Amino acid sequence: SITLLLSLFFCFFSQYQVALGAKSSSLFGQLFFQFRFQTAFCFVTNKDAIEAYKSNPSIVLVSRFLGLRHFDGSVALVLLLALSCLIQSHGAGNVCDLGRRPNTRPHSVSILEFGAVGDGKTLNTIAFQNAVFYLKSFADKGGAQLYVPPGRWLTGSFNLTSHLTLFLEKDAVILASQSKTRVCLASLFHRVVDPLPSYGRGIDLPGRRYMSLINGYMLHDVVVTGDNGTIDGQGLLWWDRFNSHSLKHSRPHLVEFVSSENVIVSNLTFLNAPAYTIHSVYCSHVYINKVTATTSPESPYTIGIVPDSSDNVCIQDSSINMGYDAISLKSGWDEYGISYARPTANVQIQNVYLQAASGSSISFGSEMSGGISDVMVRDAHIRNSVSGVAFRTTKGRGGYMKEIDVSNINMVNVGTAFLANGSFGTHPDSGFDANAYPLVSHIMLHDIVGENISIAGEFFGTKESPFTSVLLSNISLSMSSDSPDDDDSWRCSYVEGSSESVVPEPCFELKSFESSYGRAVAL
Repeated sequence: SITLLLSLFFCFFSQYQVALGAKSSSLFGQLFFQFRFQTAFCFVTNKDAIEAYKSNPSIVLVSRFLGLRHFDGSVALVLLLALSCLIQSHGAGNVCDLGRRPNTRPHSVSILEFGAVGDGKTLNTIAFQNAVFYLKSFADKGGAQLYVPPGRWLTGSFNLTSHLTLFLEKDAVILASQSKTRVCLASLFHRVVDPLPSYGRGIDLPGRRYMSLINGYMLHDVVVTGDNGTIDGQGLLWWDRFNSHSLKHSRPHLVEFVSSENVIVSNLTFLNAPAYTIHSVYCSHVYINKVTATTSPESPYTIGIVPDSSDNVCIQDSSINMGYDAISLKSGWDEYGISYARPTANVQIQNVYLQAASGSSISFGSEMSGGISDVMVRDAHIRNSVSGVAFRTTKGRGGYMKEIDVSNINMVNVGTAFLANGSFGTHPDSGFDANAYPLVSHIMLHDIVGENISIAGEFFGTKESPFTSVLLSNISLSMSSDSPDDDDSWRCSYVEGSSESVVPEPCFELKSFESSYGRAVAL
């Protein structure tokens, strides 16, 4: 018995963070994860709780596996915890633990060798395109580096290639070319391209979209890094055209990777993206580290980092200050996303400093029709945002948002700390299925503090698809002087959940859920 108790202690001590951020794909790992958020140490001393757990099918299954015909509930729990310590985790908690760093390339060339001029006036699009074309020849020789020295390098769109490192030296600035003439605008971002298949249209307008400034398509092992160099999208022209409804196609992004794997973006500053700053779509193993991304607070619907139908994504040690959302997870739009069926999964976000002038510092959706799951967010500092953490969806989206763990968050000057809206967003066209209801379940928000918060939380599910298994724990929010009374600081409808040690006290709907946590199953 002493050995089991020591195992229990070590399990809690060594696996605490793992329990928060890395869920095991195995049965016992899932049970351990369930137990961590549904009970406390005192659980095993509660006779009613013990008896309830003795009849839990999961516990019965474990006891049978261990060969126990008759067992005490507390013993079964101890055995379960001890066993879970032996199980290796597979999930969001491991994504950032790989310690990825840019590979040293055996070959390197400077953009100067291709005739580029860093005066901020000379257009260097051809120089960048030719340099990348030349460096393709080193793909089977360990890859190569394209070095950008200090200077202001004006360019239009260009594509990267596999086994390439784009390195920006300190005081090197890549500037997106811009012109107010229609002809130059068309060549500015190289050309218009087809909409993404999981969206069926552009984000701003039906039809095609302008190509992003820096692009990667079906690449492997590509790095965009530097010694804190800068990539400036000069997005003012695009913002003005968006606001004046004079766009011909949807705005470009600053950096976009499509159907690529083993992508690293690090040690850079990104400014003034026309729409998204870093967009990874249909990608695997994306590592974003030590980046700064900033746009004007007035920039319309600009978003910092967007993992979109991508898996195994790490975002860490970064500072993002956007006009709309700082980090937004997506996975396709209505019938197009449902058909493409590529989820965003296994994402870890940690040690980030976020601001969102008109949106949310961390958002999920509303384009989430391919599904979003197994996401861990921790150690985030959220400031001066309309909302802190937002879950957005609507009827017709389908898909799911589930197995999401948000912890160790510090908020200051935030309008609504937590927002979950089941009637948010528009549809790409009239072809959506009105009966495609999204699943929102198994959301954990815990160990969170806030100062000068206007509204603690708004959770608005729908009658057809209520939000379920929302767990709140150890949350302390200091409300602003103009915030509603404590009775109105949480607003809820069609949501079920549970809470413990939450101030101000949440709405009744978030105190009533008593079923086992388990894991969500998509509708």
